[in-house]
Amino acid sequence: MEHTPTIRSKIETELKQRGYTFSSFSKISGINRGTFSTMLNSNPPKPISVRQMDLITKALGYPEGWLYELYIDECFHEGKGHWKRIKPFLLRCVELGRKECIQKVLSRLTEDLSYVSTVFEFAEELHEAGKEKEAISFYECVVENERYHHSERLAISQFRLFSCSLNKDLENNRQQAIKFAPYRKNLPESHQLDALLKLANVYYQVDDCETTIRYTRELEVIATNIYQQQIQARLRKREVKPLNTERHLIVYYGQAYLTQGNAYEKQGLYKKAMEFIPYYANLTDFEGLDEVGMLEARKFEMWAEANRLNLEILMGDMTNLPAYVELIRNNPQEILLGLLTILESANTYNYMIDEYLILFGENINEFRDLRTNISYYKTNYNLANYSRFFLELSRYYFNKGNYSEAIDCMLNSLKATSQLNDKAYYIKSITLLFEKYKDHSTHEQRTEYEKVIKAVENNIKEMTF
Repeated sequence: MEHTPTIRSKIETELKQRGYTFSSFSKISGINRGTFSTMLNSNPPKPISVRQMDLITKALGYPEGWLYELYIDECFHEGKGHWKRIKPFLLRCVELGRKECIQKVLSRLTEDLSYVSTVFEFAEELHEAGKEKEAISFYECVVENERYHHSERLAISQFRLFSCSLNKDLENNRQQAIKFAPYRKNLPESHQLDALLKLANVYYQVDDCETTIRYTRELEVIATNIYQQQIQARLRKREVKPLNTERHLIVYYGQAYLTQGNAYEKQGLYKKAMEFIPYYANLTDFEGLDEVGMLEARKFEMWAEANRLNLEILMGDMTNLPAYVELIRNNPQEILLGLLTILESANTYNYMIDEYLILFGENINEFRDLRTNISYYKTNYNLANYSRFFLELSRYYFNKGNYSEAIDCMLNSLKATSQLNDKAYYIKSITLLFEKYKDHSTHEQRTEYEKVIKAVENNIKEMTF
């Protein structure tokens, strides 16, 4: 029968092969000779701490994490978990990226489900330390082992996993939102603010306006309730409890109204969208604003003015177009969406905007690079806006009879669309437009079009399989 090595037998073998005594090894490792002796020779042997294990590893010249697989048994002496040894070991495994050791420890630890709360607290410590990705395994462990479906820690764990799962893939984000949403009401109020804002943004970016409005209304209710509670606390001269949120309270309050308005705008309900602007236009009057809150309030003032002008232009009122152009010039992160508004209005109401296209020519050339960090939404949401922008610009040039420029813009729209996960609507719009004006394209443009279309088709096949 083959003998399974233990952590102590491995260390003893190393000492023997290298000719170390306890005394000589004590000097190079920094571990007291007596302590080292009791770790190996006493009956039962004294447990080895992870710090001591690291000192032994370093003294023997092995890479960090040597024998960590065997050290797991040290954490479960006589079959029971010892958190005072487990926690430092898990922290070291996190530092070294030893995921396989983490999973083995968690698997053994949760044989006793009373440890689920301890794992959750550890995950929260990692999260608070800015180690969100490293905490994922621990939140997943809580989700897999939590017995109570309506528990707060299960809801928080699901929320943390949802937040970490959001990326540039809009369809992924939608699926993750569907998975998380049922847990939102079991969160503490402060966490609900962050959760609802994220949910609303996910659905806004995938053009699901009805769901966006539902979550922004929930956000509106909770943000208003918390604000009213703070007002009452101040009136009664009681301490206002600090919110454990990612953003200032005013952000959630203002975004509840701003995003609702934007969702109605997406549906073409411009007059309805206009009704929400007064609710976030004057938030400098918000009680209890600190310096950060005042800065956020001023952002909402700018957005309110931009959205008011934006909606007027979309409804065909060009009176304030120069003021709108000046506003987006002074706020570069608004230029893409601002120009998109102007183009949509110009195409709908058939008026010329050449002077503004010249004015923003440098920006438009930069948009051709399809960068995704040029607005407040640093995701593929910008790729969707690039696709819309160049499609509208293409239509504008076609209406003018500038076919060469129009087809170039269409190809830009197609390139942006090819990087999107949910691309069916955009592809259909672009291909219909290209087929309509195909006879005006050059050989080079047709070649480029076929090349990008082929790339799109290959991407779709890859996603299918």
